[in-house]
Amino acid sequence: MSRVIAIDGPSGAGKSSVSRRVGQHLGFLHVDSGALYRIMTWQCLQNGIDTSDPEAVAAFAQTVEVECEPRDGAIIYRVQGQEPGDAIRTPEINRHASPVATVKAVRDRITDWLRGMTRFGDLIVEGRDITTAVFPESPARFYLVASAEARAERRRKEEVEKGIANQSAEEVKRSLLARDAIDSTRQHAPLRKADGALEIDSTYLTLDQVVQTVLDALPAAWKEGNA
Repeated sequence: MSRVIAIDGPSGAGKSSVSRRVGQHLGFLHVDSGALYRIMTWQCLQNGIDTSDPEAVAAFAQTVEVECEPRDGAIIYRVQGQEPGDAIRTPEINRHASPVATVKAVRDRITDWLRGMTRFGDLIVEGRDITTAVFPESPARFYLVASAEARAERRRKEEVEKGIANQSAEEVKRSLLARDAIDSTRQHAPLRKADGALEIDSTYLTLDQVVQTVLDALPAAWKEGNA
């Protein structure tokens, strides 16, 4: 049976960097669940769906098909044969993603996709409801946090590196806090620390230190990729 490391936390807490590094160390496939919500948002916008209309989003969500396959240590996604790339990482997608993610039909569909990925092998899955709703039975669950300032700086740096930056640091911070508020108060699968999950504050830790904290906390049989 596939093993799953589950990592939750708000934007900019370090989930992606930590998950990729831990996955590489153990040979677990990295799964970015947030990309699926961004893909759903991207498809809504591409097809003229009003993202503020939950019923319209719910109906449209049933028509979206995402192809998944392992490649280079991660699960990659395609829609109609196309990899979305940075098209799902823009400020516009950021503005619309949280309303789309509040829709139960969207969350249910993406949860089914995520659970189905265990057919590919051992996974390290990052998101906002992985420890609470998607894989709540995993013995390896983590909740990453960091200060709003640290998270905003990380997200701003990421946008600059990808050539999609057009926001000030303060605008990035406001966007992150607005999304935090929506994600933590939504009715279905809100962002929260799961009972039993290990919380790691990455504000003043290096990436290597956070990775080591995760590795040290894994079940003994998992630490070197042994079943």
